[in-house]
Amino acid sequence: MNIHFNINYHLSFGEDMLVNIIAPNGLVRSHRMQDKDNDRVSALVRVDTAGISHIDYYYSVERAGQSTRVEWTAQTHRIDLAFTGVKQYITNDIWREMPEDTYLYSSAFTECVNRRERKENISETSQTILRLKVRAPQLRGFERLAVVGSEEAMGEWDLSRTILMTETSPNEWIADIDAEKIDYAAFEYKFVAIPDNTLCLNDAHHNILWETGMNRMLETPIIRRGEIYIVEHSQAFFEISNTRIAGTLIPVFSLRTNGSFGVGDFGDLCTMIDWIAYTGQRLLQILPINDTSVTKTWTDSYPYSCISIFALHPQYVDFRQLPELKDKNKAAELETLRKELNALKQIDYERVNNAKDEYLHLLFAQESSVVFSTSEYKQWFQEEQFWLIPYAHYCVLRDIYGTADFSQWPDHKSWNEDNRKDLSHSTDKNILYVYFIQYILASQMRKAHEYARSKHVILKGDIPIGVNRHGCDVWQESRYFNLNAQAGAPPDAFSKNGQNWGFPTYNWDAILQDDCQWWVKRFQNMHKYFDAYRIDHVLGFFRIWEIPENSVHGLLGQFQPSLGFTRNEIEAYGLYFKEDFFCRPYITDEVLQKVFGEEAERIAHTYLEPFQGPYYRFKKEFDTQKKIEVYFDSLAEMNPNGKSANEPSPSLWGRAGGEAEALYSLLSDVLFLRDHKNPGLYHPRISVQYDFIYEQLSDEEKTAFNHLYDDYFYHRNTHYWYREAMNKLPKLINATRMLVCAEDLGMVPDCVPWVMNDLKILSLELQSMPKQPGLEFGDVSSYQYRSVCTIDSHDMPTLRMWWDEDEERADHYYHNELHRRDETPHPMPAWLTRDVVVRNLLSPSMLCVLSLQDWMGIDDSVRLADANAERINIPANPHHYWRYRMHCNIENLMQNQRFCDDIMSIVKRSGR
Repeated sequence: MNIHFNINYHLSFGEDMLVNIIAPNGLVRSHRMQDKDNDRVSALVRVDTAGISHIDYYYSVERAGQSTRVEWTAQTHRIDLAFTGVKQYITNDIWREMPEDTYLYSSAFTECVNRRERKENISETSQTILRLKVRAPQLRGFERLAVVGSEEAMGEWDLSRTILMTETSPNEWIADIDAEKIDYAAFEYKFVAIPDNTLCLNDAHHNILWETGMNRMLETPIIRRGEIYIVEHSQAFFEISNTRIAGTLIPVFSLRTNGSFGVGDFGDLCTMIDWIAYTGQRLLQILPINDTSVTKTWTDSYPYSCISIFALHPQYVDFRQLPELKDKNKAAELETLRKELNALKQIDYERVNNAKDEYLHLLFAQESSVVFSTSEYKQWFQEEQFWLIPYAHYCVLRDIYGTADFSQWPDHKSWNEDNRKDLSHSTDKNILYVYFIQYILASQMRKAHEYARSKHVILKGDIPIGVNRHGCDVWQESRYFNLNAQAGAPPDAFSKNGQNWGFPTYNWDAILQDDCQWWVKRFQNMHKYFDAYRIDHVLGFFRIWEIPENSVHGLLGQFQPSLGFTRNEIEAYGLYFKEDFFCRPYITDEVLQKVFGEEAERIAHTYLEPFQGPYYRFKKEFDTQKKIEVYFDSLAEMNPNGKSANEPSPSLWGRAGGEAEALYSLLSDVLFLRDHKNPGLYHPRISVQYDFIYEQLSDEEKTAFNHLYDDYFYHRNTHYWYREAMNKLPKLINATRMLVCAEDLGMVPDCVPWVMNDLKILSLELQSMPKQPGLEFGDVSSYQYRSVCTIDSHDMPTLRMWWDEDEERADHYYHNELHRRDETPHPMPAWLTRDVVVRNLLSPSMLCVLSLQDWMGIDDSVRLADANAERINIPANPHHYWRYRMHCNIENLMQNQRFCDDIMSIVKRSGR
């Protein structure tokens, strides 16, 4: 088949354009084009169309062999090949930039909110075809596109004779017109949106929407018999208001139904989708669902510390969707246990997972031979084996050696690709058991995803910024990680010492060398289960807060990558650089007395040694925070109740808030940190203005340091971080058609909004954490449309908790934001919760996603009596137990007609 590609584009001197044709297997074949007169670029390409229904392609520009510009590739050009006997296609294309309304092309809209059945209207009435092609992303699910015009062949402006168009790819419509019936050299026409069930339009003119703007005009091209001449049009716009959506946030593990096994599962997810749809909402957001099984204890309850970016957590298996156990006694025993676990107020992580593991082993022995023989399993295994085989091997080795820390294993300390062939045909029941579980999980999660789509509900997932340092991803792809560092966050409202997540940081040099394939596959895997996602800590794609491996707190971290200072640059600010003084912990008798009081002498004797006159330094066995942590852990293990002469007094015992914390603070009392990669560069230590070393500076030195500090954290790296993000994020975002949202909170540099706007990423808006400087609370009415409005996140107290935890700030909100004159009510009543919820729903944000706890807070009949029991996570506590569960069954929520009707009413009246 000959295809004559044409596009109007002005190439500058030295530039070349390529048309890139995507083969069915994903490979791209590029063809150089010729620059014609009048800025028209063309190429004649012979394409083998045997056995394919369409051709996808995109254009790119290069200079001196280097790509300088590429079209938006999330949705490429497409030629539909429905006709037979066609000799040549001739295209007249328009260069495609990422559109401002990119979100309308996401599967969240095309497959969920505006989901519609694609109908074929193409008929072989002629072999001389003029094909009109246009994008109309605004159309809602009950509408389709048509075209009508001045020509006889286009209905002569008679709406009852419009040409119904065919949606060949999301939001892209074509109409094939018999060119032999066109009488005039030029004709006018317009695109119209019509109700999808309208076949005769005579009685339905009031349902028709005409595109805005003047009539379109086309000069009739010369089309020979056997040719299809394709004309691509600029987007058709209609007077349709922006879609605004309401949704709910709830972790899967927190769901509760009558049939749950002590923890939410993928079957419960479908029941929750029913409630979402029933109440007029269109989005359900969950937390990560990946496997986190490191120790197989409650510490694995942290859902952001996955051991595999692909594997799903076995706790989410829904046994109701699986065959019953043939062992009736065992089935009855497990059913009794299920009821007991399901009646608990919170998740008993260890009992639940041990019981489910026992149940799954019984099912594996009973059903695996049948499952493994199915064509569905064989196809799934073929598609997923690239990650599944290493993951299964890792899980078996973890269990054999009794630890996930592969550096402690006697062998197999990293994945060996040579083992893949044998493992793919393994008869080891332990290996096959892992395959079996993951197949069940994938099947059930895909079913839940498709169920959400059928209900026009967007299922929104969560992509954690990090992975567990002892997980399969690091074991298999160690080159992508910096294992001598830890990821975290600088000090914020959640933690004055910063957060240390313990994850390894990424080796972006290695990741970019592979064109971010590890991340691309991660996003593409998410699209199997979700139509929208939240990028956890999107700031990590600009720079990560990197903490040394030997640190416990986050204060000794530095941004990586970032532009550290040379000694000369520091002195250029007016601060004479005293390296020995600025880069070592400042410890004197005066400091010890202020921190430890009467314990100062014991502290100095136990942990410190004199150094250079009036100063102390830590003894070698205590000179890092990790060494101190290990020391206190050993004390607690050896003698948890007793006390020796060198042990701390009862008032200082323990790490949390005691002696260890104070020692950590001494170690972090430095003015500058050496760069982790280049010891000739230095970074100002964050929040050092509250420490003793800062107080030793003269007023002039403080002024100079503060100038340098402000420049470093808020100006120096801005453009550098912009380039870093733009080297990474476009590749990931264009890998799927999911709706992209990001958690852009914290210490946000100025370049973050630039990137978010360039890539059309939805930002996160919380009124209690305003992004506008100088405001105590954000202005809900001024949020941009491309944003997610919420009241709190899983890392924060719920609305009711916050109201009573910070009464002074709640008073400010009540009087200054709600403009109430009476005394602030405490605890927060349901009517007031409802008021705040409604105000957020009325925001201009595309999405308003509220926690289930906040939804339930609007009604006394469903709200939890103890608001403090609603908390999901406490970020300041790295050992938090994630065990929150709904206090009532979803079925009970569905049966509470008044509550459901109330939510439906306020959602509808808010315009969502």
